[in-house]
Parts: sequence; structure tokens; C-alpha cells
Amino acid sequence: MRNFWCEQAWLPDGIAPRVLVRVDRGAIVHVSTVDTIPLGCERLYGIVLPGFANAHSHAFHRALRGRTHSDGGTFWTWRERMYALAGSLTPDSYLRLARAVYAEMAVAGVTAVGEFHYLHDGGNEMGEALRRAAADAGIRITLLDACYLAGGIGRPVTGVQERFSDGTAERWAARVAELPEDANSRVGAAIHSVRAVPRETLSLVAGAFPDRPLHVHLSEQPAENEACLEAYGLTPTGLLHEAGALTPRTTAVHATHLSTKDVTMLGGASVGACFCPTTEADLADGIGPARELKDAGSPLSLGSDQHAVIDPLLEARGLEHGERLRTGQRGRFTPAELVDALTNHAAIGWPEAGRIEVGAPADLVAIGMDSVRTTGSGVEQVVLTATASDVVAVVSGGRVVARNGVHETLGDVGELLKAAMA
Repeated sequence: MRNFWCEQAWLPDGIAPRVLVRVDRGAIVHVSTVDTIPLGCERLYGIVLPGFANAHSHAFHRALRGRTHSDGGTFWTWRERMYALAGSLTPDSYLRLARAVYAEMAVAGVTAVGEFHYLHDGGNEMGEALRRAAADAGIRITLLDACYLAGGIGRPVTGVQERFSDGTAERWAARVAELPEDANSRVGAAIHSVRAVPRETLSLVAGAFPDRPLHVHLSEQPAENEACLEAYGLTPTGLLHEAGALTPRTTAVHATHLSTKDVTMLGGASVGACFCPTTEADLADGIGPARELKDAGSPLSLGSDQHAVIDPLLEARGLEHGERLRTGQRGRFTPAELVDALTNHAAIGWPEAGRIEVGAPADLVAIGMDSVRTTGSGVEQVVLTATASDVVAVVSGGRVVARNGVHETLGDVGELLKAAMA
């Protein structure tokens, strides 16, 4: 049994002061307000939120940060640099890099990550490296293993793309079925994109694991929509609908360039939408219709994708700021709605997480209210003022994994990243 005393806590029914959270075997067993702090409690100051869920990650992209800006370019030229990086990785080097990246997430308040995994070489060594890296960093992982069979609509895989492909959907499904799950890791599926999975194969991939999360890159670039319309006479959303891939267990990642009909189809099927605002800005993707999707019935989540920044609070703020820039209106999302997106673990297959309540994993993120950024902020608006630099303590599964930007077991994350990318 371990006890945490929270100066203030973001509970399901609102913010409460002086909250005692009792933990047993990594789960919350009691939540109450107290006048006297029990002896032996771990004290968490500031405002304590549930652990953050990073619903969309490509861990190896972190090595591109600060290396792709000098000559402008496009998403497609950036992709060539990503391919070069992908071609250089081994299971051992990927383990070191992913461990450092997940440690960077941990100190920023992430307690679970959805890893959109397509660098698998037709085997599971890379996936095992990612599972081990997450365990070492003290966060949970959902390995969203992506089916990747084509180098574009009507084109075979070439070059480094061959590392992404299993050759057939049947071989992909058989390999994914061999991935183990444990208390720290779960397995989901992914359709990389309608570019990478042929029309005749989409329904097989979508239905291969009906009880697990299914993620898909959707309409990130106008060129993807144009190619899909030319080849099939359908938008990517329409193509996925035809294949039976739009269900409540599906999450559409990016969902940037959507028609009104697309939004209605996604929301009507309760398909989730994962926005990655810092990546979508970095790659000049555009700003998707987040408010319209939410209103249509799509639960929202957030991801750091290529890790131009690993700061969940900036992703949440970017969601609201994107809406303001797109519409000219403020307050498109309430702070509570932004916290809901920040803590949406259901999108990556952990529906029991993301709340400070009995039965949930004991995932707690303490944000200091006395920094140069947060001093004077209303506590209920901290999601619009704080950054990852204000995360003063992170608890994952009842264990303190980070304090003041330093990982409890892995130490200085900057040094860890430096060594991994040396």
C-alpha cells in the first residue's frame, strides 16, 4: 500500500483540494479529501492530473528533431530523410533510442504510449525492443503494429520500405498474433494508410483483430486524397468505410483534410480522432476540423507523432490554438475537454486509465503552480499555461518515475538521448 497526498487534484467531478490517493498493486483503491495529511504520504504539490496518454508515436523519428528545417521542403522530402534513418536502425540501436524517447515522455507526464510501429523487418525483434524500452522507462505501451504492403496506390514497396512490409496481409496478421501482452504492454493493429494497404486488403486488415484498437493515418496530405479519389473514386474515409474499418475501436490519426461527408461518417461511427498539432505544424500538414469531429461524435486524443516536441501540454494547447487560427474564435475547447483529450487512454486500449478514481491505474502528473509560466494562472486553466517544464512529479502505476525533469531510474534524459543518437 502506498499513499499520495495531492495539494489539488483533477477528479472526474472537478478539482478538489487536499486529496488522498491510496494505491495498492499499482491501482487506486481509495480517493478522499483529508484535513490532516497521514504520516508517510508522498506529497504532490500543485495540481495533480491523471497521467497523459500519447496516442500516436513513431519513436525513431525523434532522431530527426532539428535536422530537417534548413532547406524547407515538403512532407514528401522530409519522408526521404525519415526513410534514410529507418534504414540505419537495428534492434539494439532502436532499443537505446526508444528507451531515451520514452524516458523523455515520462518526465513530460506521459504514462502510456501508442507506438504506431511499422519498422518491423517481417519479424518481431523491433517490437520487442519497443516493449522493453517502455518497461525500462516506466510507462505502458500499446504496440500498434502497422500493415504496410505498398509503396503508394498501385506501386510496390521499394528500398527501405521493404523493411516495413510483410508481403501479404495474412503474413502480417500471423506475425502480429505472435506478439505477447503483459501488465505493461498491449497489442493493437494499424492500417498505415490507404496508400500502403491496397483496397482489396483493407477489410482483412481491419477485421484481423476485432477486439483490439485499430489506428490509421488518414488524410494527412491533400496528395493522399487526390490519389485515392483518382484511383477509387472515393476519399480515404469513404474507402475505409467501404472496408468496414470505421468502428468505435478505430482511431483516425491526423484527419486533417476531410470533407463534410467524411466528418459525418467518422463521427457517426464513433471513430476517434488523434491530433498531433506540433507535428502537423512542423510538417505544414494543415489544421484539421477538430471541433466538428468532436461534435459529430468522434472522441479526441493527442499524440507527439514525429516528436518535434515531446510536451503533451503543448499538444493540448495546440489543439485549441489551431481551432482559433482556423475559425477566428476563442474557447473552441474548454480546459476540461483538453484534459479529456490529454488523458484519453481508451484510444490506445487502456480504457481503465486516465482518471483519478478507484480502480484506475495510479497514474498521476503533478504540475507546479509557482513557475514563471503558471504563477497567477487559474488552476482550472493550467492546461493553457503550463508546459512540460512545469511537470514536477510523475507517478506511473503507483511508482514515482520522474521528478523535476529527471528520470528516477534512467537519470538525465538529455544524456540518455545524446548517447542513443551518438
